[in-house]
Amino acid sequence: MKLKNKIVGIVVVLATIIFVGGVKPLVGLSNHKDAYISKTSANTNTKSSKYLMLVNKKNPLALDYEPENLVKPNVEFLSSTSEKSRQMDETAAKALEELFQGAKEENIILLGSSAYRSYRSQVRVLQDEISSNGVDYANQYVAKPGKSEHQSGLAIDVTNEARCFDKTSPEAKWLENNAYRFGFILRYLEGKEDITGYNYEPWHIRYVGKDVAKDIYERNITLEEYLNDMV
Repeated sequence: MKLKNKIVGIVVVLATIIFVGGVKPLVGLSNHKDAYISKTSANTNTKSSKYLMLVNKKNPLALDYEPENLVKPNVEFLSSTSEKSRQMDETAAKALEELFQGAKEENIILLGSSAYRSYRSQVRVLQDEISSNGVDYANQYVAKPGKSEHQSGLAIDVTNEARCFDKTSPEAKWLENNAYRFGFILRYLEGKEDITGYNYEPWHIRYVGKDVAKDIYERNITLEEYLNDMV
């Protein structure tokens, strides 16, 4: 049994190394050809404010990028959520409070699951997902460190009391149809996987501001498509 456990452990480690890109994930991931978004460029984006910052597989954030104004929104989180992962950009946090209150007024109870994640935190999330569900699953649902919107402080995963947040749940339906009213978009839309690079996630919302969110929602497009139209 001990030998079997050791073998399983070795397989997980090797899978992590292959998936992440090196024996030292932080070093390997910070040394590729993509152009990293620095704190300065993120705040002076020519397309608009930092709230339209594009973070995806082709537009990663620097290893040391951290938002300057992280605060904890006054909403309920899962007890397992760390204090750091309860933080968001100050403006996004205020908007989230309004969103949760708006949902509550319509008898929809939302819970925060995971907001801000540092580069190093995302490494741990990725490794944990590989260990639990395998490399293929992790590649579909978990961003590699530096390529996660959570590092921007503008995104959050939410859930419900049943911990079953699929598209058929009342909470997911409400979020899909109302998030834009508070400045958030459903970041990874169903049927848009080839554009976003990730499978549909009804629980992942991203703050972009009310005007932009309304436009994206009404046109049923992704942030990538919206920004591309601005070029």
